[in-house]
Amino acid sequence: MKLAYNGTDFNGWQIQDNAPSIQQEIEEKLSTILQVKTPIVGCGRTDTGVHAKQYFAHFEAEKIPLEFPELQHKLNSMLPWGIAIQSIFPVTQDAHARFSAAKRSYEYRIITEKNPFEHNRAYRFNLPLDIEAMNNACQLMLGEQDFGCFCKSNSDNMTDICTVYHAKWSIENNLILFNITANRFLRNMVRAIVGTLLEVGQNRMSLEDFQAVLDSKDRKAAGRSVPAHGLYLTAVEYPQEIFLQTP
Repeated sequence: MKLAYNGTDFNGWQIQDNAPSIQQEIEEKLSTILQVKTPIVGCGRTDTGVHAKQYFAHFEAEKIPLEFPELQHKLNSMLPWGIAIQSIFPVTQDAHARFSAAKRSYEYRIITEKNPFEHNRAYRFNLPLDIEAMNNACQLMLGEQDFGCFCKSNSDNMTDICTVYHAKWSIENNLILFNITANRFLRNMVRAIVGTLLEVGQNRMSLEDFQAVLDSKDRKAAGRSVPAHGLYLTAVEYPQEIFLQTP
């Protein structure tokens, strides 16, 4: 299934003890409709308050008594307003929402003035920023390298190696947007990158300093993590051969 969600009212994607999550909401409603416990597997774990404009999850069912559009409609009628199922479609037997993904893209939104309609949807930051310097620093992240300096401490990753294909800042009216695409992301990686690039944008960190942070592989060397509510998962790309029907 392809879906989108506003993460404001949830403790992230993954099921938590005594806290609402997107995964729990969908599993409960899907299991009710199919009348059998039906676990779902997401394409990745997003933290509390993080949003997704595009997200994928898979489930297995021996029998689905409804056509996919009707199942989508029933799920949407039962789910809270913050979760929207966009489509449900068949995939190959070996397709996996997480492990089959080839690329993921995130966007971080910064608002430069107080705006009640962007509350919990963008990070308010009104200090002057050198966007050119920030984009120059982005160039240093491209390609395959160790991003341990931007990974949440005590994470149990087998490797901190990621390949970044695209990273760029842009301006749209009173919004400053950061977009990044990679084959994989570490825990808290994008928020730590943004926080460190804001140091560059305020001329508190040079390009040489930013390179030193990358080389250090040490989270303590990087900047702070920016708030979760400005972060959006925007796209997940898969090999076309896993789809038995266009999503």
